[in-house]
Amino acid sequence: MYSPQSLHRWGITHTESMERLAYSQALRDPMAMERANLLNMAKLSIKGLIESALSFGRTLDSDYPPLQQFFVVMEHCLKHGLRVKKSFLGYNKSLWGPLEMVEKLCPEAGEIAASVRDLPGLKTPLGRARAWLRLALMQKRLADYLRLLITRKDLLSDFYENSAVMVEEEGAVIVGLLVGLNVIDANLCVKGEDLDTQVGVIDFSMYLKNDIDDYRSEERNGQIAAILDQKNYVEELNRQLNSSVHGLQGRVDNLEKSNSKLIEELAIAKNNIIKLQEENHQLRNENTIILMKAQQQLEVTQVDVDVELDTYKKSRQGLDEMYNEARKQLREECQLRQDVENELVVQVSMKQEMDLAMKLLEKDIHEKQDTLIGLRHQLDEVKAINVEMYSKMQTSDDGMKQKNDMITRLEEKTNQITATMKQLEQRLQEVDRDRWTAEDGTRKFKQDFVNKADSLQKQIAQREKQRLQLETDLKIEKEWQQTLQNNLERERDIVAQLSAEAQQINGLKKEFHRLQDENCQLTGICDEQEHALEELGCKLSESKLKIEDIKEANKALQGGQIWLKDKDANICKLCEKEFSISRRKHHCRNCGEIFCNACSDNELPLPASPKPVRVCDTCHALLLQRCSSNAT
Repeated sequence: MYSPQSLHRWGITHTESMERLAYSQALRDPMAMERANLLNMAKLSIKGLIESALSFGRTLDSDYPPLQQFFVVMEHCLKHGLRVKKSFLGYNKSLWGPLEMVEKLCPEAGEIAASVRDLPGLKTPLGRARAWLRLALMQKRLADYLRLLITRKDLLSDFYENSAVMVEEEGAVIVGLLVGLNVIDANLCVKGEDLDTQVGVIDFSMYLKNDIDDYRSEERNGQIAAILDQKNYVEELNRQLNSSVHGLQGRVDNLEKSNSKLIEELAIAKNNIIKLQEENHQLRNENTIILMKAQQQLEVTQVDVDVELDTYKKSRQGLDEMYNEARKQLREECQLRQDVENELVVQVSMKQEMDLAMKLLEKDIHEKQDTLIGLRHQLDEVKAINVEMYSKMQTSDDGMKQKNDMITRLEEKTNQITATMKQLEQRLQEVDRDRWTAEDGTRKFKQDFVNKADSLQKQIAQREKQRLQLETDLKIEKEWQQTLQNNLERERDIVAQLSAEAQQINGLKKEFHRLQDENCQLTGICDEQEHALEELGCKLSESKLKIEDIKEANKALQGGQIWLKDKDANICKLCEKEFSISRRKHHCRNCGEIFCNACSDNELPLPASPKPVRVCDTCHALLLQRCSSNAT
């Protein structure tokens, strides 16, 4: 790429050589003379336009005379050597055809070609060509478009003669001179002008000059060279800004990806928290159900223990009554023994029968002693069982204290039973002593007892009956003790179940505390991630604002502006009202969108145009906000 300054100087030196050749060929070829004249006029118009624009110092509009003369000269250069095409209406000579071909060579030119076709006021191909030249100049791409066009000689041969300016070397020189126009900022209103009927006449009075003008032109050439150098610096700065914009865009993309990842992780963490909360709720419900079941079981066991206590009390009352009857019977026997002693003193004759009876009594006494020994062993076993139950019941929960009290009461009752049994043993010992004394008496009075043997046998039968009753009572007592032992075993099983359930409850409590800790940790992580996301959002908003500012500055430096086509907009972008004859369309000079008069009734100076131009309400508010932020 050549710089505009080098191209401009090359164009000047090349034009001087071309002028020399033009005068030598003028007599032989009139087309060569025309090309030389057009080259000189293009040189003068471009040079005068650049000098006057730099001295003018602001954006040019369509009423600026040097700019009008430049378009007239360019129109003559493009019309030179143009072929005449036949049509139904006659012969047609239009320069819109070659300019329309630029759209195929450069896709970027399709935008201005479509805008030219959509302009409602243009009816002739000449008017469209003039509008195309003005839009290309505003884009600062006129030299690029025409350079692409003159490189395709095969396409130009369909529109131009072989000796036309665009086909010969003069066209390349003119295109090189057009590069210097990139330093000019123009703001032309194509929509309202009558481009179809304008008459293109070159005003030569603007290019007449004297020595003073030559001196001024040299100074201006120096100024132009300085301006071109500045333009090169600005272009280099623009490239650096573009590279920085691409770097920032990459960073923004990376931040957006990381933000999306963090959002996904946050959603996963929230789902995990929700699941843990649901599990926590389920565990709480199960804990309450288990507690209710344990309370119900405790109530049932309490009712069973109360029932057993009532039955024990009732049976204890029956045993007390039986013991009282046994005591009464023992007293009666003592009295009978005294009567028997009196009778033994009288009845010595019945010694033999009494011996037999006494042997039988001895056998019965031995059997009773054996039964008493067995009862003692059973009582010892009951005592050992009660001691074990008492030691195990001491380690149970506070809710089982009532059962311990019941067991202690049972032990007291068993102790009472043992005391009564001891009393019975003492009485049996007394009976044995009385028996020995009776034997001594019987030895003395055997003869007196023979007559009363029948009465003694009856008494022995009664005593047998009493013994049988005592045996049945002892069996009942054993059965009652067995039932108590079974109840104690069942209570042990219940206590073991309750302890296992209590251990399960303790495990559930530990699991619940662990889940609570995990929940607290997850909530802390969520809070940290939300804080990090907020910080990333602030940084993203700041970077987006910076990128928008850089884009606006880049757009202002490049001068590029995307203009929305008139046919693509049927309603206002802000108020969404349909356009009509009374509600006209207006372009915003900042964003290029189409609005109605009410939504774009604002004027502000832009970087590309110091003169206030029309902007929409959103751009107006945005620009005011930026100005206020820059001021702060």
